[in-house]
Amino acid sequence: MDIDPLERGPQDACGVFGVWAPGEEVSKLTYFGLYALQHRGQESAGIALSDGERILVYKDMGLVSQVFNEATLDSLRGHLAIGHCRYSTTGSPVWENAQPTFYTAREGGLALGHNGNLINTPELAAMLPSDRLGATTDTEVLTSLLAINPDRTTEDAAMELLPQVRGAFSVVFMDERTLYAARDPQGVRPLVLGRLDSGWVVASETAALDIVGATAVREVEPGEMLTIDERGVRSLRFTPAQPKGCLFEYVYLARPDTTIAGRNVNSTRVEVGRRLAKQHPVEADIVIPVPESGTPAAVGYAEGSGIPFAQGLVKNSYVGRTFIQPSQTLRELGIRLKLNPLRDVIAGKRLIVVDDSIVRGNTQRALVRMLREAGAREVHVRISSPPVQWPCYYGVDFATKAELVAGNLSTEEIRASIGADSLAYIDLDELVSATELPKNRLCRACFDGVYPIEVDEDSRGKYLLEKSCGVPDSGPLTPSAR
Repeated sequence: MDIDPLERGPQDACGVFGVWAPGEEVSKLTYFGLYALQHRGQESAGIALSDGERILVYKDMGLVSQVFNEATLDSLRGHLAIGHCRYSTTGSPVWENAQPTFYTAREGGLALGHNGNLINTPELAAMLPSDRLGATTDTEVLTSLLAINPDRTTEDAAMELLPQVRGAFSVVFMDERTLYAARDPQGVRPLVLGRLDSGWVVASETAALDIVGATAVREVEPGEMLTIDERGVRSLRFTPAQPKGCLFEYVYLARPDTTIAGRNVNSTRVEVGRRLAKQHPVEADIVIPVPESGTPAAVGYAEGSGIPFAQGLVKNSYVGRTFIQPSQTLRELGIRLKLNPLRDVIAGKRLIVVDDSIVRGNTQRALVRMLREAGAREVHVRISSPPVQWPCYYGVDFATKAELVAGNLSTEEIRASIGADSLAYIDLDELVSATELPKNRLCRACFDGVYPIEVDEDSRGKYLLEKSCGVPDSGPLTPSAR
């Protein structure tokens, strides 16, 4: 959406955060943790907090900074909290589907936040009474199943349920006294454990640990559940690990200052750029990134090619989400909300423009046109990921295959479509090699169509539960949907 506000790029499902820290202002720790994870979801935000006696949940539509203020956080007192920022991949972007979800359980309550996407949601929903669902998300189903049996502890309920859950899930959940964290057997979405002086933190990314002053301890292992309380951290294995971490986290989803599987994301992206320069060289005057996600790879491309790096595009960091959309006329005239070319830098130059991915192609088409209008002599586009040809069912809201430009056109046809002088993508094996992980430990489905968890046709679709409940698709978030 940097170029065209109606062009939706790849969106991750959510960011999750949990903290157990007696004596600390856990509401504010959670707020800052979510702030660090805001890139993973911008539709809604919420915090559940316990003082040992009861759970309070505060959530709303909007960014973390829009949902919470100083007075709200001061009113949320306790020693245990979980937080969530959401981008919807199952269920509409409405308040009822905001997280953490909450259900009365046993003699108290249970709150849960989820990053990922389940693929056997109908099967799980069939285990519930028809009056048990109040929202239309796989997270709602998961929470309800954990809370429904009054004779089982939260830990026992989780150890019984989690082996039956299929798909991608990195979850944090809590009752009044204990923080829990669990990760699916494939470990598709990241989840890490950190140490505070007075307690423990779990988060989607290590960057969130850094923000709250926690020391990274380790990743939550695939197929593992952690329980955290006054006794410390205990590890329970609910199923054998079959690691298949998401390769697209390295390309785009994760913050560059995050570490995944021992490898810094920024270092990986710079290395991808170096390899891209060697694999697809071209004579040019400068290398420019599409900020900010294309910047590390552009740095690497400049290093690998010996061609100078330059900032040819300026990003307006103060333009946030807006519900005011430009008219079609303004879009066609090339109005840019977030990016503007530095004409003195690019006029008369042969440019190598480095971006992280192409989904529909509209953004790159507008970008190439803008650069030519600013005087670029040549525009060579280099992409630091392979062509995105397949949809994701594990928590990234890609377009359908019919909407993915690389799912329907060849590289040469895409080049002609976006108006570039040349177009090239990094090879899949080169991208994998840059992560320093074996290929068989990564999910590459959006690039090669090999899905590590088989997805039944009947279990696909963002509005699956709404359709089964007779709720019409709500479509994109509008002012009235807030």
